[in-house]
Amino acid sequence: MRIVLLIGSHPRHLFVAREVLATGMVTGIIMETREHMLPTPPVGIDDDLKALFMRHFADRNAAEEKAFGLSNKLNFDSSMIKVTPQTLNTPKVCEFLDMQKPDLALVYGVHKLDDETLSHVRGKFWNIHGGLSPWYRGVITLFWPSYMLEPQATGMTVHEVTSAIDGGPIIHQVAASLIKGDGIHDLACRAVANIAGDMQTLTNMLAEGAINPPTIQPTSGKIWRARDWRPEHLELVYELYENRIVDHYLNGRFKRWTPNLIRQF
Repeated sequence: MRIVLLIGSHPRHLFVAREVLATGMVTGIIMETREHMLPTPPVGIDDDLKALFMRHFADRNAAEEKAFGLSNKLNFDSSMIKVTPQTLNTPKVCEFLDMQKPDLALVYGVHKLDDETLSHVRGKFWNIHGGLSPWYRGVITLFWPSYMLEPQATGMTVHEVTSAIDGGPIIHQVAASLIKGDGIHDLACRAVANIAGDMQTLTNMLAEGAINPPTIQPTSGKIWRARDWRPEHLELVYELYENRIVDHYLNGRFKRWTPNLIRQF
């Protein structure tokens, strides 16, 4: 089976990519250069909020370094092209996909693919989404579960790629286990590590024709957009709950419910 990876450049993306590379089935990689891991605070916010912003992203950087390492190197000697968000949906990418003829195009951490790009994959097209669909579709969806005081809904979804944002039929899901003392980024990293650990089995099952049919998402859920997030949301996480939302959940402070995950194994 021939796999093409379309991946972002952040540590979590490359960690998952290395797990898929270990199958020996990857023939090509399209890597999108993502934004800096330590963004600049927005103009116009006060000093206290600026400090929270900087803490949040510094903590994310430290958590990903601990969980995944920060190397941007992949041990891959075959075909690889690098793109930006502006050059993702271009003839260069379409021609690469035509040349590769993948049995599986596997997406994680790139921006939305347009219909023209989608049409150049004749095989399976899967997306690894950092969030549990349909409850958490869209972006920043490893942050929102904690903000909504339901950290147990922090997880990952593998689904078929369609023109709907994270709305394709679901193949496989994982949720992060909750461990006392977890901060928001610890939880997010564990969700990524969990799906990475399942990717070799999933791709081998696909190669063997053993994948169960995907499940149509039962509801439209909610699509979280970039404009929904503001630095002020950090005040709830770090000041009101002192980044101990997992502990509060485990201690029974928040309403409990368990996501109904779709699993292949």
